[in-house]
This record gives sequence, structure tokens and C-alpha cells, in this order.
Amino acid sequence: MITSSEILQRERQARLLGSGIAPDSLEGVWILQNTWSKHGKRPTPGTDPLLRSLGARLQLEQSDEKWTIVNQVNLGSPRLRFQGAAQLKGSRPLLTFGFCSVDISLAGRALLHRSIPQPSPQRIPFFALIAMAPDGQWLTARGRGGGLALWQRDASDQP
Repeated sequence: MITSSEILQRERQARLLGSGIAPDSLEGVWILQNTWSKHGKRPTPGTDPLLRSLGARLQLEQSDEKWTIVNQVNLGSPRLRFQGAAQLKGSRPLLTFGFCSVDISLAGRALLHRSIPQPSPQRIPFFALIAMAPDGQWLTARGRGGGLALWQRDASDQP
């Protein structure tokens, strides 16, 4: 995998030259592996194992020029799922998104479906994409809050 210092180095390069990440390579399911603080420090002990045990995942799909984003965690049988629209901007690129709905289900049965109001333009969440492995198996990004994240492509979602 990749370390936080390598991510920070690649981020500096991506700011100058872009990440080189092809939009179509982003499609698929990404499983969260590691997170770091703004400056590349490890999070509170247990954070990453907890997120991995919850199956924290990001799913991106493109249809024409429109993107769909899904963020999901599983608490055993219960599932919490946020869904919305996303957009890629620039050469880095910046993945901006807004969730429009949240769903809670248990054993595949919908328990709750709610619409989510859109944030103001100044508060729109984003991931500044930093780098992707040459074989497309991992992806790194910085979130709106400043933290770094490393996702691994879901093995069951291979291109």
C-alpha cells in the first residue's frame, strides 16, 4: 500500500501537474482502508479498524456526464446508506458531491428513507483526488475537513 508521507508527496505533485486519474477509472466500489489527519498523522487508535469493520465504502458510477455517489456502512445486518450526485472538476480532479437521500435498512428491508437538504455552495463536500495506483487498486484523496483517506478497490468489483 501507500504511506501518508507518500500521499503528501503525491499531493504536492498533483497540485502542480494534476493527478492523472482518468475519470472512468474511478467507477466502482472503494473500501476505506486508512485515514490520516490533515498533516498525515494517524487517527485516534481504533478508528481505522472500526471503519473497516463497518465496511465503510464509497461507490461511484458515471452515466453520460453525470455521476452518482453512494457512501455506506454496515452494522451487521443494518445498513446506513447515503446517495446523491457528484461532479468532477479540474485536472486534480476535485470530486464535489451532495447527498440527497439517506436510507436505513435491516436484512434488506427498508426501514427509513429520507431526503437530505442540499448544503449551501460554500459547504459542499468534496474529495480532492490525489493519486491512484497504476493498476487501479487503491485511491487516495483529501476531504473537505482536511483529512486524508486511502481506499482499496473492492475485490468483488474488478473491472
